[in-house]
Amino acid sequence: MKSVLSERITSHQPDIETRELDHDAATALRTLAADIRHRLGDAAHTDTLHDPALLAQIADRVGELPDSVRRAVAPPATASGAAVVRGLRVDADFGATPADWQDAARHTHPGSFELDIAMLLLARCAGEPFGWQGQQNGRLVNNIVPAAGHEHEQSGASSATLLSPHTEDAFHADRANLLMLICLRNPDRVATTVSSVRQVRLSDEDLRTLTTPTLPILPDVSYGTGFTQHAPLPTLWFDENDCATTRYDPAYTPLDDADATFRIAYARLTAELARVCHAPALAPGEILLVDNDVAVHGRVPFRARYDGTDRWLKRVNIRLPERRRRAQEAAENGYGQRVVAPFRATADRTAERGRADERGSVEQP
Repeated sequence: MKSVLSERITSHQPDIETRELDHDAATALRTLAADIRHRLGDAAHTDTLHDPALLAQIADRVGELPDSVRRAVAPPATASGAAVVRGLRVDADFGATPADWQDAARHTHPGSFELDIAMLLLARCAGEPFGWQGQQNGRLVNNIVPAAGHEHEQSGASSATLLSPHTEDAFHADRANLLMLICLRNPDRVATTVSSVRQVRLSDEDLRTLTTPTLPILPDVSYGTGFTQHAPLPTLWFDENDCATTRYDPAYTPLDDADATFRIAYARLTAELARVCHAPALAPGEILLVDNDVAVHGRVPFRARYDGTDRWLKRVNIRLPERRRRAQEAAENGYGQRVVAPFRATADRTAERGRADERGSVEQP
C-alpha cells in the first residue's frame, strides 16, 4: 500500500470528460434502431426487452455501426470516472413521462422503444448490457422517473430528497463496470452528481481503515426489503494497476454497527467525495457514462409534478469483460440477486467455441 490517494492524482479536479457523437454516427445509430423497430413491429418487444428476435437483431447488426460510435461510448478515460456524450438527437415523440417504471413497461411508446433499441446498440458497442431479475422485472433498459409515494426513499424513484452518491448495486459482485444514462426529458435541469474516488485525498490511517472489510452493504429498496446482513466488505481497495477502486453506498451500509474509527474515516471519505463532486444537468439526448468501479453517482433533490413532464432518464448496466474484480468477490452470494445477461451467454459460448476450434485444429493430423 502506497501512502495517500492525493499522491496518485492531481490536487485539482478537472471537469468530467466531454465527447461528441458526430452527426454521421448519430444518424447511423438512429437509422439502425428505427430499422430494427420496424422489422420487429412495435408489438414484438416484451416488457423486459428479452424478445429473441430483438436480441438477435442487436447482436447481428451492431457491427454495422461506425467505429466512432464505439469510441464515443468507451469507458471514461480520466480520473473523474465519468464522461458526457453529446450529439444524439432525441426529437422523437416519447409520450408523457411515465408514472413509474411499471407504467413505462406496460405502455411503451414507439419512440421510447426505439430509444431502448438505440441504447442496447450503444451498450453492446461498449460491452455486455445486462439487467437484474429482482429490479424492474429484469429489464435490460431501466426507466428512471419520479414515482408518487417514493419521494423520500433512496432509489431512482425518489425526488424530494438527495439521492446519496453511491456505487450502483454495490452489494453485488456482479455489479456493472459501466453505467450508461441517457436523458429524454429534464425541463428543470435536475443535476446528476458524480464523484471519483481517484480524486479524493485521504490519510494513511483512513486508507488502512477503509481498505479493511468492516461492514456489509445491503441491496437497495428497488430489490425489496428484509435482507439479512452478509459478510463485511472493504470500502476501498487498489486494483492490479494500483488504482483506487470503491464499493460505496452509505444509505445501505449499517454504519451504526462500526466503531468510531471506521465511522470517522467513512465520514472523511464522504466529505471528500462531496468536495470533488461534479453535477452535470443532462439535456435531452445527452448520455452520461459512469465508471462504476471508480465513480459514485447520485441526484440533487427536485419537486416532481407528476403531470407527464418530469425528468426522465433511461439506464443500462454494462459489464466490461476485460475488467477483473477481486478474487475474494467470487465467494459472495449477492443476497440471491441474479443477473439477466443474454449477451454475456452469447459471448461466452462464442469464446468457448473458439477455444474448441483451436484445440481441434491442433489435434488434427
